[in-house]
Amino acid sequence: MKTSHMLVLAFMGLVLAGITIVGMLAEYKPGTLPPATAITEQPTLTVAVTTLQTATFPTRIAANGDIGAWQEASIGTEANGLRLVEITVNVGDRVTRGQLLARFAADTVEAELAYSRATAAEAQEALVEAAANGVRARVLQKTGALSAQQIQQYLSAERTAQARLDAARATVRTQQLRLAQAQVLAPDDGVISARAATLGAVLPAGQELFRLIRGGRIEWRAEVAAAELDRLQPGQRARITTAGGYTVEGRLRILSPMIDTQTRDGLVYVDLPPSDFLRVGMFARGEFDLGGRQVQTLPQTALQLRDGFSYVMRVGEDLRVVQAKVTTGRRSGDRVEILDGLGADDRVVAFGTAFLGDGDLIRVAAEGRIKPTRAQPIPAPLMLVDSEGAQ
Repeated sequence: MKTSHMLVLAFMGLVLAGITIVGMLAEYKPGTLPPATAITEQPTLTVAVTTLQTATFPTRIAANGDIGAWQEASIGTEANGLRLVEITVNVGDRVTRGQLLARFAADTVEAELAYSRATAAEAQEALVEAAANGVRARVLQKTGALSAQQIQQYLSAERTAQARLDAARATVRTQQLRLAQAQVLAPDDGVISARAATLGAVLPAGQELFRLIRGGRIEWRAEVAAAELDRLQPGQRARITTAGGYTVEGRLRILSPMIDTQTRDGLVYVDLPPSDFLRVGMFARGEFDLGGRQVQTLPQTALQLRDGFSYVMRVGEDLRVVQAKVTTGRRSGDRVEILDGLGADDRVVAFGTAFLGDGDLIRVAAEGRIKPTRAQPIPAPLMLVDSEGAQ
């Protein structure tokens, strides 16, 4: 009897416990915990935020091209069959107009010049005698002392002597020119860019000896797309960078009137200043400065590239971040132009976006803090333990 009574009491206790649990479950709301077991969510990261900033970006047109001579002069020999006996310059030398570059052996020319001068002197004396005979013939022509035939012979001999003297003088002039051509002189100021002269060579007339960059002036011949040519004008500045990393500034001089039918590019000629590291034939890249334009920008650190697209972490009113896709434009230094995807008042994480996920809670750093710091790790959930150690 006593055992049955105890079983009844135990059964009634279990029923009461079940009723109590059902009541507690009926009052439970998702997302709530009893005060003793509640967990306080902490920020994932302490960050600095920023907004779109207006900046002036320079407008430039990029181009590639070769560096060439403004004008080249071909310096050759006019003397024919003379031996080269002296060369006074080499490649890279700066020369001035009229400076001696090379000299040919002129012994033969000098001898021929002396012979021509003697011939001219002889023709001069013959002319004097013929002229005197001509004067007498004209005087006697009226008296009839000489026949008409004799008078005509004297006058004809005078004219012949004059012609021979003129021919002799022309020969002297020719030999003088040949003697002058034995010296090769610089036609203009400039820099020797090539030398083909060889000491001791006997050269024909017209053989090139040197090439000269006139005035030492060089230019950059840039290839610019036809669609961009209308934006360029003479006088605009261009910044050129060589393969070695040297940078120089030039001025646009002239645009070519023709477009290459294969590449659809046009040549633009840019005058370059004298420089020790610029060489004719070098390849160079450059940009033409067209002025500036105001754009909306963000720092480079605020953007993250994923799958070929740019994203930022936009900060909401509840300090949770939302990943936002933006369209970017040009870059200048550490600033990136933002074309679309953000409003003027939208706040975004300035750096540390790689450590954040969509919906993460953040803490905004005080103004002046620029170095991101990781927040403290989230503590483990709290548990209730009774006096006997049971959880």
